[in-house]
Amino acid sequence: MPVAVSRSRFTHRALDYWLYRCSGEAHRVITATELARQPDCVIVDCRFVLGDPEAGFDHYRQGHIPGAHYLHLEDDLSAPPATHGGRHPPPDPGILAARLASLGIGIDTPVVAYDDSRLAFAARLWWLMRALGYRAPQLLNGGYQAWLAAGGATETAIPVPRPCAPPVMGGYRGVCTIEGLRQWQAQGSVLVDSREYRRYAGLEEPIDPVAGHIPGACNYPWQGVTDEWGYLRDEQGLRAHFEGLPEDRPLVVYCGSGVTACVNLYALSRLGRNDAELYAGSWSDWCSYLA
Repeated sequence: MPVAVSRSRFTHRALDYWLYRCSGEAHRVITATELARQPDCVIVDCRFVLGDPEAGFDHYRQGHIPGAHYLHLEDDLSAPPATHGGRHPPPDPGILAARLASLGIGIDTPVVAYDDSRLAFAARLWWLMRALGYRAPQLLNGGYQAWLAAGGATETAIPVPRPCAPPVMGGYRGVCTIEGLRQWQAQGSVLVDSREYRRYAGLEEPIDPVAGHIPGACNYPWQGVTDEWGYLRDEQGLRAHFEGLPEDRPLVVYCGSGVTACVNLYALSRLGRNDAELYAGSWSDWCSYLA
């Protein structure tokens, strides 16, 4: 289960500071051209293929942005799954902090993250770091494909990191457990299902044992945040994607296992909705109580 910080224990000062850390460049994408001119950052390759856990690292070894380090969705950006808690629970904060520090990433280190899956896995790193109070990474617009299209160099060598001391970590902020979700539902919050419509509607379920969605959830598929080439939509496009979503009610966002929901959370942050929470266990946690 993720280590969560209870909303009731937030002081106004702590919450204001966290929201400050979520603002500014926390949600800014970076272009391939800009990245080529930005030497003083740690680059993280987050490529991953659901159903083929080794494919992402294989692709990394075949070629990556020079200097990029690799973080694996299931080994680095998730804790081992249990009976409940979902397929990709957030990792223990201290373990993640130590892993980031091994790559030279401290609280205020500039980081750029990329994948080749329309932000699906880079946004997971963005959410984890932001939720722990790190300087949130910038995401490479268009991903690895955009880097190649811009004529960016690649390498196969695995870079030698420059480790730093890991910070002392508290718990994740902006994360919701199943108990918290039930409380939010009772208080009238809006629940956003980020999966494809067919999974949301229960017409198909290729991964989890039960089809359907959490009662009361509305559907905003995460793929609508980018175009078909993986480039983030502009503000008008993002507002169109979230059309009909109430602006005056709390938001809780989920997907199948707490990964692609982070793409919607990233987009909401760009629109100023830094208060939206992630139901980390998502549908895979919810349906574990139904199966």
